[in-house]
Amino acid sequence: MAADWLGCLVSINCGPTLGVYQGEVSSVDQNSQTIALKLPFHNGVKCPVPEVTFSAMDIKDLKFLDCSGRVGNSSSASTKVSSAAVQVPKGDPRSVDKVSSPQHCSKSHGDRHLEVPGQPKGFRRRHNSWSSSSRGANQVTPKKNGVKNGNSHMKHRDDECFGDNVDEELDTDFDFEGNLALFDKAAVFSEIDTSRSNGARSRGTPQEQTPSRYRHDENILEAKPVVYRQITVSQPGSKEYCTDSGLVVPSVTYELHKRLLMVAERHGLSLERRLEMTGVCASQMALTLLGGPNRLTPKNVHQRPTVALLCGPHVQGAQGISCGRHLANHEVEVILFLPNFVKMLDAVTNELTLFSKTGGKQVSNIKDLPDTPVDLIINCLDCHENTFLMDQPWYRAAADWANQNRAPVLSIDPPVSGQGLAVEAKWSLSLCLPLPLAEGAGRVYLCDIGVPRQVFQEVGIKYLSPFGCKFVIPLHSA
Repeated sequence: MAADWLGCLVSINCGPTLGVYQGEVSSVDQNSQTIALKLPFHNGVKCPVPEVTFSAMDIKDLKFLDCSGRVGNSSSASTKVSSAAVQVPKGDPRSVDKVSSPQHCSKSHGDRHLEVPGQPKGFRRRHNSWSSSSRGANQVTPKKNGVKNGNSHMKHRDDECFGDNVDEELDTDFDFEGNLALFDKAAVFSEIDTSRSNGARSRGTPQEQTPSRYRHDENILEAKPVVYRQITVSQPGSKEYCTDSGLVVPSVTYELHKRLLMVAERHGLSLERRLEMTGVCASQMALTLLGGPNRLTPKNVHQRPTVALLCGPHVQGAQGISCGRHLANHEVEVILFLPNFVKMLDAVTNELTLFSKTGGKQVSNIKDLPDTPVDLIINCLDCHENTFLMDQPWYRAAADWANQNRAPVLSIDPPVSGQGLAVEAKWSLSLCLPLPLAEGAGRVYLCDIGVPRQVFQEVGIKYLSPFGCKFVIPLHSA
């Protein structure tokens, strides 16, 4: 009879979805094919309800653990209902994702029936739920006096794992918003800052002021503010310039500029060295203006840029010839205009000799210059001291040709603003320190020709290089 199994300790395996239940049989209903367990354990954890009812269709395996407390007496107490019984330990972490709440624990997962002694098989299907909807908030874990495991150590460990301390409401939702409201962010960060400050003082580190906050592009090791006026001159010009980084570069008078170059030459920075340095920097700037790597590539030899170089018989003309030599060495087609003079400086003659070895073209008549626009015009016609050249016919003819040509103009070492400019330039390149140039000089650039700092100090200039990692930098009107 079904009443023979009341009081037995059984283990019911409901498959991987519902898990394994253990408890004492409280009732068996043959008509509805249900069995109820009181004080049940689900996967080794005490259930929050006092009783659980199972349907025969949900039971995959049923094992009798102990029948010493049953009502009747039957010799078949160890009968196994399922032919494929697999004993699952109480601590097995089975997945119960499909169980939304303990009241919907029983679901139909097959056509399996509960086998009860004395009752034939073949019962109807039925969905069932928990036998009691009441919940016990505080329930005492039943003592396992009836469990015959023969191991006191295991029993003690089970009592520790599944005792009263783990008895909680499993279906209570965690109040995230309420818990977050208890967190005072400002107070916590204030406490952290206070603890850091106290900790630093305890180590002997002075913390008199709050450390500064730095942007991602600022140097955190900077100990003092940047001084943007690092160059001061005894004879300043009428203009001031500044670099891209904000450093102030004052202009100088032509007299101070001339004296600076004379002192540099006395210390070993000869005119030849200055000419070579100026030619390299000016040619590098010109190559950039011509397109740089986008224009001067081996695959673009059929479009070689053309540069017209206008020079006079003076130092500025020698600087332009040096620039043209370097441009010709970089596969630029250079056309040098220099009139035939009876007497020229030795520096000009030497630069012409070197230029003739590069394959560049030299003309002495304006008519031999191109009729079509060139890529760039480099103007070196003007001289700082000899202003009478502007009245010469060759000078006026060259200036008219440059103004009528549609090519942009780069002036190298142009004179000061008071002398005027016959050719308006788009860019101007000054040497060492800028002169106060006129508006027609265009965008001003500064070239480093290698004057040592001690030379600046000797002429009364407090100097700190504004060039950084470059030899040619742009200047802006302050």
